[in-house]
Formats: sequence, structure tokens, C-alpha cells
Amino acid sequence: MFFVIQVVLGLFTIQTAATPLPRASSVTLDSAIFTGATSGRVAKFLGIPYAQPPTGDRRFKLPEPIPPYTGTVRATAFGPACPQQSVRLPLPDGLAGDAVDLIVNTAYKAVFPDSEDCLSINVVVPTSATPTSKLPVVVWIFGGGFELGSPSLYDGGLIVERSIQLGEPIIYVSMNYRISAFGFLASREVKDAGVGNLGLQDQREALRWVQKYIGSFGGDPTKVTIWGESAGAISVALHMVANNGNHEGLFRGAFMQSGSPIPVGDISHGQTYYDAIVAETGCSSASDTLACLRSVPYSTLKTATDNTPFIFDYQSLALAWIPRADGVFLTDNPQKLVQAGKVANVPFITGDCDDEGTLFSLSTLNVTTTTQFRTYIKTFFMPQSTNAELDQMLTHYPSDITQGSPFGTGILNALTPQFKRLAAFQGDAVFQAPRRFFLQQRSGKQNTWAFLSKRFKVSPLLGSFHATDILNVYFGGEMGDYLINFVNNLDPNGQGRGINWPKYTTTTPNLVTFNDDLTFPMTITQDTFRKDAINFLTEVTLANPL
Repeated sequence: MFFVIQVVLGLFTIQTAATPLPRASSVTLDSAIFTGATSGRVAKFLGIPYAQPPTGDRRFKLPEPIPPYTGTVRATAFGPACPQQSVRLPLPDGLAGDAVDLIVNTAYKAVFPDSEDCLSINVVVPTSATPTSKLPVVVWIFGGGFELGSPSLYDGGLIVERSIQLGEPIIYVSMNYRISAFGFLASREVKDAGVGNLGLQDQREALRWVQKYIGSFGGDPTKVTIWGESAGAISVALHMVANNGNHEGLFRGAFMQSGSPIPVGDISHGQTYYDAIVAETGCSSASDTLACLRSVPYSTLKTATDNTPFIFDYQSLALAWIPRADGVFLTDNPQKLVQAGKVANVPFITGDCDDEGTLFSLSTLNVTTTTQFRTYIKTFFMPQSTNAELDQMLTHYPSDITQGSPFGTGILNALTPQFKRLAAFQGDAVFQAPRRFFLQQRSGKQNTWAFLSKRFKVSPLLGSFHATDILNVYFGGEMGDYLINFVNNLDPNGQGRGINWPKYTTTTPNLVTFNDDLTFPMTITQDTFRKDAINFLTEVTLANPL
């Protein structure tokens, strides 16, 4: 769900030394000519509008298709990001200097303009592609806790160039989508108006755009894989259960990094945050508060949104703005939909980092006793739980720091007496448990593969923290090769580096595990760690979704 560390992707540009092939970086869409930018063997077409601007009366409404393109358009720069929620970063005094540097100079170097008029799409292609190439397509959905982020932070040219090197060329697509309150407003009023989960609806509209136009770039609309990390991975998972599993032929495979179908309840569960924005914008006395929110000045609405809980505020992963069951697009708790078999029947890959919860436990360093830990979990994650369930939770996630996250680090990294405990709980509750539940439910019904990333375990206090696996894709790692193979053949095995990746089944729950070990950088392990604890979390969250 959740904030993607912008690991160097937005900070460095890697140039390829390849010789450009003789192809102009232009493409015709409808009656318009779009001109892109060519670098080496890759051409980029950036900032193409894919839906009507969600401004004015279109604010808080479903995305509307773009009219036919006309004229000559320069497509050489990313469009503005969608409105971002303001960043509030807890940097405790005890956090080591290099960890602070890692966070501040990667995660929060988000210097890009934002605007309500933000629904644009980007296409990166081999320069050798023609309208008859029929290349497979990967569609990237960025993460950011459904509160911030932009595709401009990720260089899709690196993926395309690597695919060319492997002899398996692909096309890379990324899009902006509405986030925070602009994209995930939730309340009874929103449900009644049928405008829930607008950020997911934007993504869906972008996928429809791909079906209509990707052929002009040399892509095959029947060979689309959706791929995301964090909130982007959760988005991918939710597209698999949206419309009760009817994916409308928009994709044929899915690749998820740190995100699965999450246990969220009815969209009315977000009423508290909706009411807060209504009050702060002066819309409380309006007979139609949603219509009033459409009319308030952007700056007023943005300020009200910024004042709602952020992913690194105290409640952390109990997010204010998150996809919820709206009764139409998401007809139920996503995990209930998985249980009912309402899942798109496509091959998928999913996995997590070993220490998903550490980054999100920096905002709760004042939780230092078992009593405070219990109260925190009861308040934000398990509000309907019984005392017996809370007692079980304390047993499964003890105060023994040697059992906490970063896992396998013994007495090290204990920023506070409860830090590693909270990190273990949050990482399992939000990431590991939903992933394992999804895999076990779908095993034998569709082809699945799973992974665990234990790299960067030496990161001070944070270990193999959330989003570190992104480096393994964008910068020529084995994961990138597996992705390219999967996009081409719906199987991660094939060209490039890595070991044979066996499928995941309930009888043999294989995990390809990425290690820091130079001798054995990849191994096959079994998805059985913390079995009782994760089973317990799954039962509790299924019964009491957020």
C-alpha cells in the first residue's frame, strides 16, 4: 500500500551505449502525430493525456475517455503528477546517519510538479518497433501508499533496453492516477454517487487506452502484463478481483512486488476522513457535500487533504486513503472475493521484502511498553478484536527483540524496546499474510510464482526494507530478467540471469529468495515462516477488515 522508496530511480540516469537504429521517434494516434525522444535503442513518448482532465465538475467523478487526438504533439516530458499529500517524515535522533541519508535522499527526493490535470500516460518502446511488431507490453503502476508518487521517478528505458539485450523486446507503459483524497475519497456519500476508488478507475481507463492505442507503438494488446510495487502491487491485485474477477481482456498476466488483495471493508469505513475534509473545506452545511467538494478551490481542498493522516504519521499503515469495497467495482472485501474464486484467471508472480514493516514503524517510537503496543494495535489495526485475540497477538509477536524485524539480526536494530515487535507485526499483517493467503487460495487454480527479497539486510535498523527490491528490477538485476521473461512467455524462466524458479503450490510453497550472499545470491526456500502467527493474522483481518 505503501510508500515506495524512490531508490535512486529518480536520482540517476543510466545511459546506454547502443547505436540508435534508423527510426523516427514519432507515432500517429487518430489524426495526431506524437513526437517522442530517442536515446540509443529506446524511444520515449511521455505525458500523453489518456482521459479528460478530472477538474472542475469532473473532480470526484469517474474518468472520461479522451476525445480523438488531433494536431502535432510533442511528447518528450512527463506530465505533472496528480495532487500529492504533503510528506511528514519522522527522523528519530537514534537513527543512524547513513539510514537518514538513505531515506531523505531517496524516499523523499520527490521534486516534481503536481496538478489536478494529471491523467497522462507514457510509452517506452524499442526504436526498431513498427505497428506490425506485436511486442508484449508491461504496464507499470507506481506505489506511494495511495498518497503520493509519480511514474517520472522510474526509468522504463532501462527495462526496455534490457529486454532488447535479452532478445525479448517489450514495450513499457506507465501512467498517473489520482491518489490521496482526490483518488480514494470514501464515505456513504461517495458510495451512493458510485464514484469510489477513482484511482483504480483511472488505472482501468489507462488499460483501456492501451488496448486502443498500443498497436500504433508496435505493441500487442492481447499480451499485456500489469506490474506494480507497494500501492501499485495492491492495485494490480485489486484489478484481478475487480468486477468480480472479470478483467475484460485488459491483461493476461500480473506481477506484484509487496502488495496483494488486502482485507478492507466497505467504503463507508472511510467516513471519518471524509467528514474531516467536509468540515475543513466549509462544506458541512451543504445539502450535497460531495457537490460542494467539487466546487471548493483546489488549494482549500489540498490543505484539508494534507491535514489528514499520512503514511508516516502515528497510525502509519492503517491508511486514511485506501481502496475499499464500493459495491460496484470492488463488490466486497478483496479477500472475500478471493475466497469466492472471483479472481481473474491469469498467471501471476508475487512477493515481499523480508522486513516490510521497519520503515513504517519509525513513527511509533513512543510505543515502548507491551501495554502501549497492545493499545496501539487495538486502536488502529484490530479495533473489533476481543481481549483473547489481543492476547494471542501478543503471544505470536512477543517483546523478544531477537524475534522481531529486521528478522535474523538478533539483538541488533532495537531502536526502542517495541520497534522490532511493531515492525514484525506491521510487515506480516499488511504484506506477508495477505500474500500467503492469496497464493494458498489460488494454488492449483492458476500458475503462480513467489519470491522473498532478503537483500540490503545490512541497512541500519531497517534491514531488507520495503521497496529495496525495486533495485533488482530497474538496474539490471535478476528480477528484471524474470519480469521480461514473464511478460514475453507468462513464465519467469528463460533468458538472462538467475536460477530455475519453480511454481508455488500448497504442497510445495516455493520461494525464490534473493540474498546478500555472494556465493548463493539466490536460493529456493519454503513459505512456512511464522506459520501460526500469519494464520492468526489472516483469520482476524478477514473477520475485521479495515
